[in-house]
Amino acid sequence: MDGAAPLGWEEAALGDLVGRVAAENVVAQMTQPPFAASAMDGYAVRFSDVKIGAALSVIGEAPAGAPFGGKISAGEAVRIFTGGSVPAGADHVIIQEEVTRNGDVVTVNDAQETPRNIRPAGIDFKSGDVLAEKSTHLHEIHGSIFAAANIASVSVHRRPKVAVFSNGDELKEPGSTLKPGEIINSNHYALCAMIRRWGAEAVYLGCASDNESDILDCFKRSADADIIIPVGGASVGDYDFVKSAFAKAGGEIRFSKVAVRPGKPTWCGAVGNSRAIGLPGNPASAIVTAALFVQPLVRRLAGEVWSAPFLKARLTAPLGANGGREAYLRAQENDGAIAPVANQDSSLLLPFGSANALLRRPVNAPALDVGDEVEFVRLR
Repeated sequence: MDGAAPLGWEEAALGDLVGRVAAENVVAQMTQPPFAASAMDGYAVRFSDVKIGAALSVIGEAPAGAPFGGKISAGEAVRIFTGGSVPAGADHVIIQEEVTRNGDVVTVNDAQETPRNIRPAGIDFKSGDVLAEKSTHLHEIHGSIFAAANIASVSVHRRPKVAVFSNGDELKEPGSTLKPGEIINSNHYALCAMIRRWGAEAVYLGCASDNESDILDCFKRSADADIIIPVGGASVGDYDFVKSAFAKAGGEIRFSKVAVRPGKPTWCGAVGNSRAIGLPGNPASAIVTAALFVQPLVRRLAGEVWSAPFLKARLTAPLGANGGREAYLRAQENDGAIAPVANQDSSLLLPFGSANALLRRPVNAPALDVGDEVEFVRLR
């Protein structure tokens, strides 16, 4: 949607960063490691002292978290462990397997070619380094990175709140005993999961029956949402009341259909401080249009700099000509090779079990053969 901008920011704990978007640069508060650290268990020494047969006096030890307070001089060694702070004067750690210890004396058994086994201070990052730039989509590892930099919380954009409700007297919940003409209400499970994966909070309000007052109540209960997603009831049938209820809720419709297949009845509007995107009730239509229209809005409100990335692949099966609406075909893509699934009927859910892409067909696109290049967007 035009004018969609990131929502305000809030502080998030390190355990709540996955899927969030940084609202500002995240800057290291300390150097990591903060001191030169041993990479091995062994002895901290001066490299110039470790000729084969040399005997060195062990003057102390440096376990992790308890540095040796003195300085190593010629002919001396300090017992050190992985992660321990390398004592002043040492420029090499000889591993314990390459010496023999007798009391407080270690004898060098193996040639030492170069100084090694010491991790310099700041080898990972230094205080003041930018660890994640503003608008970075944060993943599972960021919490550990920020923790190592002595950061306890991070400024992130607020998650958009998305209210979803279904509509239709024929829809019943899983586990119901169905009467003739009834079907299971299933679309919202996929839609809410997709919305959460895109970085929003999805709230399912239930299924409204085919009457205006029930649908109006769902719009009223959505008043605090950033985005409202009614599913179904948007066509021109005698029992389609979503748009009239939206108008009674004070909503203004910006457009009432799209030239996309599947998904023609998709509509868009605004009510109060909320944006609304009405999705068709057919499963394929709802999922495809959510990926195309809801996803960019959610991601932009969540703080991402995002637009649908159209990728290229080559067909592994011939494809017929397209008609007067842009089409998005459920497809399987692997390593640059792509093929649409066999049945593209908009009522079918099962093809999404194997489909991982939407193959884009422009308006009036000609028939294509095996090996021809097409555009696609990823579903997963």
